[in-house]
Amino acid sequence: MSASTKITNGLRTFASDVVSGLFEVTHNGFAMLGLVVVFTTLTLTVRPEIREIGETRLIQWLQARHISLGMMEAPHEIAGRATAADPRDLPKQQANVAFWLSKKYRVAPEPLSALVAEAYDIGARTKLDPTLILAIMAVESGFNPFAQSAMGAQGLMQVMTKVHSDKYDNFGGLFAAFDPVANLRVGVKVLQECIARAGSLEGGLRHYVGAANLESDGGYASKVLAEHARLQAVASGRPIPAAPPLMTTTDGPADAEPEKVATLLKF
Repeated sequence: MSASTKITNGLRTFASDVVSGLFEVTHNGFAMLGLVVVFTTLTLTVRPEIREIGETRLIQWLQARHISLGMMEAPHEIAGRATAADPRDLPKQQANVAFWLSKKYRVAPEPLSALVAEAYDIGARTKLDPTLILAIMAVESGFNPFAQSAMGAQGLMQVMTKVHSDKYDNFGGLFAAFDPVANLRVGVKVLQECIARAGSLEGGLRHYVGAANLESDGGYASKVLAEHARLQAVASGRPIPAAPPLMTTTDGPADAEPEKVATLLKF
């Protein structure tokens, strides 16, 4: 027998042994897996409390996983979130506000109604007056969700997106700044931080616009508070003229916008 023949026969024997070994291991593995499945099934049947604990932990894991993937809202909430609503379906106070803002800022009442409803919802959860939130949107952007200032403040609430990029993580990233609801929620979070930092609403508004360290905020806080007062009156049913606004502060006070970056970077 030649050397090459011996080598070939040796390789065939080796390959055969490897295949046989793998089959044995796999066979035993499947048998073990089968036993584990049977045992687990019997255990869960006899001990339902174990199954309930397992289900609870699975749900908690899925929720945590959901948030870690940047989904603050559950899939059915995202799919079911309306971008517009019939103002006639809103509670009376909200409907009053939606119709008034629609007329004053020349925005379609249906998408504006969805924002009003969202402002009232998040206001209840954050203990902020929803008409204050709406007043800030009015002064900052005139309810233009695609507004952008020269310094990079974006969206309805004119949030400095690059400064507060981490706050958009749960909404899918920086482009969520142009999602009206995402921008509203992030803006409210920034506003809360500003008020807490300043210790007062007016001081918080000065921080929000970036004029905390300036002598003047360009009248920003006064504008917001005046619009806030008008919206409170509208919500209560008092007749308030909806005169078109002279301007919005998308670019902020002329001397405050650069400071806005420096101020917000401190959060």
